[in-house]
Amino acid sequence: MFLKRIFDFLLAILATFAFIIPFLVISLLVKFTSSGPILYWSDRVGRHNTIFRMPKFRTMQVGTPAVATHLLADSDQYLTPVGSFLRKSSLDELPQIWSILLGDMSFVGPRPALFNQDDLIELRTHYGVDKLVPGLTGLAQVNGRDELSIPLKVQYDVQYLQNQSFWLDMKVLSLTFLKVIRRAGVSH
Repeated sequence: MFLKRIFDFLLAILATFAFIIPFLVISLLVKFTSSGPILYWSDRVGRHNTIFRMPKFRTMQVGTPAVATHLLADSDQYLTPVGSFLRKSSLDELPQIWSILLGDMSFVGPRPALFNQDDLIELRTHYGVDKLVPGLTGLAQVNGRDELSIPLKVQYDVQYLQNQSFWLDMKVLSLTFLKVIRRAGVSH
């Protein structure tokens, strides 16, 4: 756990420098194409089911209901002009490097649930997945992402819990990079 935290911290520092220009460009795009803040701070469930605030580039209009996107009747109507691009390219996730620096998140782990995703939280708690630090990416993301049912996502989370290792993290990070480039598994 300690070595994973050191790895996450060092990689987050490198990523901050590597993505500083894209971060600035995206910030300007968000600011000049819609009203409201550049970042959206979402209440998420972290390790041991504690709530933390997770930043993302804002892709939805101000006033959009705080529910999982797939639960919105017509999520496209809420998107900002650059929101769809940011989501499909996963660039909206870049500010989560801040959460990794703080230790609220890791690069690899189960994706943090929204505070109101009771079914997901309950299943993860039942199987002990709540003991893990949530991740920017995880096994569910590289095996289907938005296309997976909640029980199947939790199965991947349990698989990660039981098989955690540096090499599994490297594999997940590599597969994530390929998925992001191909925009695979993104439905909203």
